[in-house]
Amino acid sequence: MPFPGSPSALLQDLIRIPSVNPDCAPGQGASGEKACAIRVAELLEACGAEVTLEEVLPGRPNVIGRFPGGKDKPGILLAPHLDTVSVQGMSIDPFGGEIREGKIFGRGASDTKGTMAAMLWALHEMGREISRLSRPVTFVGLMGEEADQPGSKHFAAHHGDEYEFAVVGEPTSLETVHAHKGCVWIEVSATGRACHGSTPERGDNAIRKLLPVLGDLLAWLEARLPAFNDPVLGDPTVSLGLIRGGSSPNIVPDECRATLDFRETPALHEAGGSRRLVEDFFASRDSGQFFALSVIGESCPLLTDPATDGIIRLQSIGSKITTAPWFCDAGRLAEGGIPSVACGPGSIAQAHTRDEYLSIRDLEDGAVFYRRFLETYRS
Repeated sequence: MPFPGSPSALLQDLIRIPSVNPDCAPGQGASGEKACAIRVAELLEACGAEVTLEEVLPGRPNVIGRFPGGKDKPGILLAPHLDTVSVQGMSIDPFGGEIREGKIFGRGASDTKGTMAAMLWALHEMGREISRLSRPVTFVGLMGEEADQPGSKHFAAHHGDEYEFAVVGEPTSLETVHAHKGCVWIEVSATGRACHGSTPERGDNAIRKLLPVLGDLLAWLEARLPAFNDPVLGDPTVSLGLIRGGSSPNIVPDECRATLDFRETPALHEAGGSRRLVEDFFASRDSGQFFALSVIGESCPLLTDPATDGIIRLQSIGSKITTAPWFCDAGRLAEGGIPSVACGPGSIAQAHTRDEYLSIRDLEDGAVFYRRFLETYRS
């Protein structure tokens, strides 16, 4: 299949390949990233890259395109993700790629097939010029970003020493996100003994056991989190986001689970993280044996030095340095030794929405932007 004739046609091509992350859409028949990875591999080969598909989970690969050149120096990495969130509840055809009013609609148009299309178009336009840059260039389409980030973890573990800088494709209005908090979800659960609701004294109510502990736990955490302040990102935070317990009003519940959403600063992450704080709380009460803790999701914070050469180059072409309240693959790549930022066309406000879209102008501006960034490495 030939390379599409415009950035818009390229983005339409990518949107029309479903790549819903199955971990974000249980029971919805989500196909995963493989078909999208195969198409991106074809596009990278058409741009002159040596392409590898690295399977991270069964049927779910990263796609890696390495371009020749670079004089044996550490490389520059362009890294969008292949997967999207669920399409349930969308008000448009999620895989239609419809164009109207100067916008391209579909799941992933903003997050992050739009940044992927802009990166691929920049590589396509540069052609053989890529081989004459002072650094080797690699494109990686990462699987699994929307749930636990196995793609970026795998890539960093196997290739982290090959790169001096990574630009992760996220919709940032072409601003350079050099710092964000990490996210950790911790589930606290209590068990009891079920019985008929008419004789509650015969049971052990797990909901009543857990509720008062949660109030004390939150107050205890909120008093200690400011000690892990970051001058750029501020204080870590905790939010009680979910409680589940019981099966019927007339049955005393034998289980109750609550999920806490922590947003971690680098200082908290490096000190053992949120789990250690929660464990310390239960140890201080000598009641830990009555409750169970588990981490059900986590991502790393990001804090890349603004004096990093790649950031200075991005600023030289007009990108403003900033932070973000969300997290992305940049944290995982940085943890693996690759100084990383997130930067791409479009607005995060459109990510995951019912009518997700990217404007054609933003897409085209993104392609020009990525090309200008790579051209700062001209020999």
